[in-house]
Amino acid sequence: MLFSNYLEFWLQWKRKSWEEVTYSGYCQNVRSWIAPYFSARKVRLNEITVLDIEMFYTHEINKRGVSGNTVLHYHANIRKALSDAVKLKLIPYNPAAEVERPKKDNFVASYYSADELMEVLPIFANTKMELPVMLAAFYGLRRSEVIGLQWSAIDFERKIVTISRTFERIKMVDVSKCRTKNKSSFRSLPLIPAVEQALLKAQKRQRQQMKLCGNSYCKEYKDYICVDDMGHLVTPDYVTRVFREMLLKNGFRPIRYHDLRHSCASLLIKNKVTMKEVQMWLGHSSFSTTA
Repeated sequence: MLFSNYLEFWLQWKRKSWEEVTYSGYCQNVRSWIAPYFSARKVRLNEITVLDIEMFYTHEINKRGVSGNTVLHYHANIRKALSDAVKLKLIPYNPAAEVERPKKDNFVASYYSADELMEVLPIFANTKMELPVMLAAFYGLRRSEVIGLQWSAIDFERKIVTISRTFERIKMVDVSKCRTKNKSSFRSLPLIPAVEQALLKAQKRQRQQMKLCGNSYCKEYKDYICVDDMGHLVTPDYVTRVFREMLLKNGFRPIRYHDLRHSCASLLIKNKVTMKEVQMWLGHSSFSTTA
């Protein structure tokens, strides 16, 4: 059996045991890069060696110019696939276990200072991006947490926001989960006055639009906060793309939407919040991630 053919079998065999996000990531790596490389070289499953795998990593870094972090994902995929092949007794041992682990690139996140944030926020006012940006900047929410936020998570009486679910769109399939990335990501935070006003304004407009549009209004996402005037959900891809476009259009230094989490952390630290409290605020599972 060719290694590339085994990989396709492995994807189908393990599909039900993975979450949709995990499966999608594995498919992208395997079908786009890993399997085609080994298929072209006709490498067989029972003949694959440490050198074969290391040559693949070298090819990806030197020929395709991918990052060390990307190669680390490939390594995880290959090692897991071969580990399962050992369990199935298709091969006697896992050669990926002896491969030198690719080095991870040192990533330095870019973020806005508190003053920069105050300058940037107005450009998103009264747009579909107003709440996604505010929620990420003031609460450090992940994109999936922002999109997954529902009105039931906002307690206007007790002034509390509860982060308890996520939303992803994978290959045009909506994946809504009634849980967060990990246990630490489930958290309740105080409702910041500026965010409260923006939420109340959005809630009022959503109700008005629902009455105005009648049957034309999309009811599928009526429980969600980040929707447009026709009730359609503001998608993850839209948030990422439009955030950068609006920054560039208005002459601001571009950062990733995810970097608003780092901006939030910087803002908290500037206001004398302890690192342990920042960890809890951002929903990090370990202190080392925050530090």
